[in-house]
Amino acid sequence: MADLLVEKKDHVGILKLNRPDRMNAISIEMLNDLNEALKEFDNDPNVRVIILTGEGRGFCSGLDLKDAAAGRGIGGAGVLSGGGGAAHISTREIPTVTLHRVDLPVLCAINGPAAGYGFDLALGCDLRLISDRAKLVPAFAKRGIIPESGGTWYLPRLVGWARACEIGFIADEIPPARAVELGLANAVVPHDDLMPQALQWASKIAANAPLAIRAMKRLFRHGLSEDFESHTHHVLMQLLLLFRSGDFQEGIQAFMSKREPNFSGR
Repeated sequence: MADLLVEKKDHVGILKLNRPDRMNAISIEMLNDLNEALKEFDNDPNVRVIILTGEGRGFCSGLDLKDAAAGRGIGGAGVLSGGGGAAHISTREIPTVTLHRVDLPVLCAINGPAAGYGFDLALGCDLRLISDRAKLVPAFAKRGIIPESGGTWYLPRLVGWARACEIGFIADEIPPARAVELGLANAVVPHDDLMPQALQWASKIAANAPLAIRAMKRLFRHGLSEDFESHTHHVLMQLLLLFRSGDFQEGIQAFMSKREPNFSGR
């Protein structure tokens, strides 16, 4: 059975973590497949938005502690020992790095507990809908580790320094309403409505101009590390390119004709 399920619906790419018997704890196969699927969707002109979710009761429980305790998989003696463990993992492409690089918007539908790596993975997405049965579990300090896959970068930017320290140092579970209050999720959704709501949001995004959406995401990302004047220059350069696109012309014509636009991505 594949550790990752991949599906396309219209302009929406859907990625589903698929180890439900282990609450979608990560495996090497899952990491490799997720990394490749993110890149393939980002290079597919027919995909305009990605939904990431989990199969079963959990989104992702992080490191497979049962495998690690048994000396197998990620965290087991065979992976983190001197022969090729941590160094090998840190030097290859990994999903959380690829997730940060892709220009397609990524919506995370958090269907159940997001712990450890799953917590970092959710933070790396652009939008997060959380089921009323789910929770965020930043339990790194209780396991003797750190947020290894983006959490130390995302948390201070999403919630500020003091809140990031509170979340990381105290390591309490975060229920859905609190996740929204902190800015770690966009909205709480009744569990049975999670995927329909995620698909509705994704469809609205996909209906907008894909070139502009990709450019906007790149500029949001770059703006985190640029001064204002440098960033304004890059915005103007991107705007000049968009002015020459068919999508811009379609947007103008749709506005003038008082109709919904039909963007081609060209």
